[in-house]
Amino acid sequence: MGRLVGKHALITGGTSGIGLETARQFLAEGATVAITGRSSEGLDSAKRDLGGDVLAIRSEAGDLAGQRELATLLRENWPKVDVLYANAGDVTHRPLRDWDEAAFDTLMATNLKGPFFLIQVLLPLFANPASIILCGSVAAHIGLPQSSAYAASKAGLLSLSRTLSGELKDRGIRVNGLSPGPTETPALGKLGLEDEAEEALRREIRSLVPIGRMGTPLEVAKAAVFLASDESGFVVGTELLVDGGVGNL
Repeated sequence: MGRLVGKHALITGGTSGIGLETARQFLAEGATVAITGRSSEGLDSAKRDLGGDVLAIRSEAGDLAGQRELATLLRENWPKVDVLYANAGDVTHRPLRDWDEAAFDTLMATNLKGPFFLIQVLLPLFANPASIILCGSVAAHIGLPQSSAYAASKAGLLSLSRTLSGELKDRGIRVNGLSPGPTETPALGKLGLEDEAEEALRREIRSLVPIGRMGTPLEVAKAAVFLASDESGFVVGTELLVDGGVGNL
């Protein structure tokens, strides 16, 4: 289809779930793609899955020195960055009484501080026009128990889609939020639950969604393609909810 032909797109957290599927869709649309991940094994697996000439970079989203190294590596390999999809995230949910400062700081570094400074170090590389997509969450709009720190980090990230759009618009850089609702990803399988408990959790999550099911990574990835493409050239400083109606119904 070629909606992203000629564009260089960086996807953080691109080794599984929504990030991996977005990389697949970006490639199908003609983009040159780089993905980041925390583990070499995950990056190798994603590269095999995606095929083609994907630049796979080991990078920790909350490590500011790592963001500078990432920018340097891209500068050495690419002439520009047309699209940044800040997708990497810490999804920790726990009761307020169980949080400590270290865990809170780690989550905020990954979900808010890291993307902020990644955008800063990529500024010289961004093309004109360029699109920045910040992965929010419908959790920023609802009062889901145990999501306090996570939802706050995503609310901050969504605020950046407006404030940075105002600041960077004269550079031709659009910033928008993309907020998934409950989505079928491998993350649920990493909670260490027994099969019965995991299925019970899935039923509980599905009950929150007005249309009665969880979303798929493909549905979110297709929305990311739109925001990355020139088709969304008049979409600036806003949020696209892909959440089955959770945030509005």
